[in-house]
Amino acid sequence: MTVQPLLKIEDLKVHFPMKRRSLFGGERRWVKALDGVSFELAPGETLGIVGESGCGKSTLCRAVLRLVEPTGGRTVWLGKDFSELDGEELRLERRNMQIIFQDPLASLDPRMTVRQIIERPLLNFPNRENAEERRRQVGDLMELVGLNKAWMDRYPHEFSGGQCQRIGIARALILKPKLLVCDEPVSALDVSIQAQIINLLKRLQTEENLALIFISHNLSVVRRISDRVMVLYLGKIAELAERDEIYRNPRHPYTQALLSAVPIADPDKERAKKRVALTGDLPSPINPPSGCVFRTRCPIVIEQCHSVVPVLEPVTDSHTVSCHRWREAIQLLME
Repeated sequence: MTVQPLLKIEDLKVHFPMKRRSLFGGERRWVKALDGVSFELAPGETLGIVGESGCGKSTLCRAVLRLVEPTGGRTVWLGKDFSELDGEELRLERRNMQIIFQDPLASLDPRMTVRQIIERPLLNFPNRENAEERRRQVGDLMELVGLNKAWMDRYPHEFSGGQCQRIGIARALILKPKLLVCDEPVSALDVSIQAQIINLLKRLQTEENLALIFISHNLSVVRRISDRVMVLYLGKIAELAERDEIYRNPRHPYTQALLSAVPIADPDKERAKKRVALTGDLPSPINPPSGCVFRTRCPIVIEQCHSVVPVLEPVTDSHTVSCHRWREAIQLLME
């Protein structure tokens, strides 16, 4: 039996308008942060999203939750057109979709105690809980994420970065959401604390059947937590595949470059591995390259790449890639 997707994104676009060059008008220019992204997410699945800064990762997660309004495309949530919801209906549906922010301390109000921070969503979506019941729920969640419930009347500045991130996770979980969007939740933490947070998220996902969208620069972290991995470049999908497949058999030159930069603990293997070096910087999303947006940095670019936009082609049933030369990419890049 086919499982209905929890979330379905169809051709999602987010274009931010820029100020006109002249007081008397002129051509309107747009920052194309996202330019036609499509994917599905199943219940309990983790989708890892990777790419350089400026590729559209954070814009994507905010557009999914409609914290940023999409310019085009469609979002289907639990079989409903989430793009068409507004007002109270949109607000109530959002209780099933929560977010963990990148900077743990900056995302917490320093004037509020931990108990007030974690229970705040319950006040935004009131049910029948009284103050004592809310306090019990906060205490249970603090223990679930590895915090002492005796600390609930302390303030955020009294906690470490890892503890603040656990507070943010508890706040996101108190409404029992079906989807948790993690916007680089471990990038500001020490390596040992990163491992604790990843293990916590994996355990909570199993216990609560959470679906995760996990955004990170760290490909090692993404490999540990994800079921599938999406590689973004300049607002477009470069490659999308199951985790083991994309790490073992990357087909897009950009994916290969990212993976070749991941350090290996074995010194001999690290020295012997093939590196794919990219030249130049990420192009401006205001004026992206014609044809393939990656062509200005691609080591195997051909004339077709300058004029024809590549589409996502299937490598296997669960592996798609957006490249004109994906069939030859591995052999050419190993030369």
